[in-house]
Amino acid sequence: MGKRAFDLLLSAAGLLLISPLLLLLALAIKLDSPGPVFFRQQRVGRHGVLFRIHKFRTMRVDAERLGPQVTVGVDPRITRVGQWLRGRRFDELPQLIDVLLGDMSLVGPRPEVPRYVAHYPSALKAQVLAVRPGITDPAALAFMDEAGLLAAAADPEREYVQTILPGKLALQAKYASSATLGSDLRVIGRTLVRLISR
Repeated sequence: MGKRAFDLLLSAAGLLLISPLLLLLALAIKLDSPGPVFFRQQRVGRHGVLFRIHKFRTMRVDAERLGPQVTVGVDPRITRVGQWLRGRRFDELPQLIDVLLGDMSLVGPRPEVPRYVAHYPSALKAQVLAVRPGITDPAALAFMDEAGLLAAAADPEREYVQTILPGKLALQAKYASSATLGSDLRVIGRTLVRLISR
């Protein structure tokens, strides 16, 4: 089975199976704070093509105007339900829609916003953007506590660009150069174990 067929099968089955949960989460978001259920943001996809990612909204509707694009520790822009969703990574579930549409894969480098892709070194940029971005990957697992790491930094934006982003890129480039269906299954398994343990 090819990677795209695998993505289609699992994303469609996943959306069908968790549709009651998605409806409950959408209702909780609407009751908790004013604004849309989904947060959609422009990200850089395969070969540099831009797309709009789907996430459950976890912040106030004016969050991007009130602070940086990186989330630092206990961010006051995050809603009560949003904090709960983020702690369990449930805010990422709507990205199964992006997998179904073909903009993303289940496993692949996490898609960044254009301002951070501008910091990618040319060689790594070409390698990382050669594959579809994903919901999870080895870099996402390694930096699962990214918000906590940024909270401990004197300058979170600089810490992200100079330390965390290069670390992610190294792992993403390694994934892109050696990914197989078997390695994807292992990443999915590790992700589920980490999420359950949280």
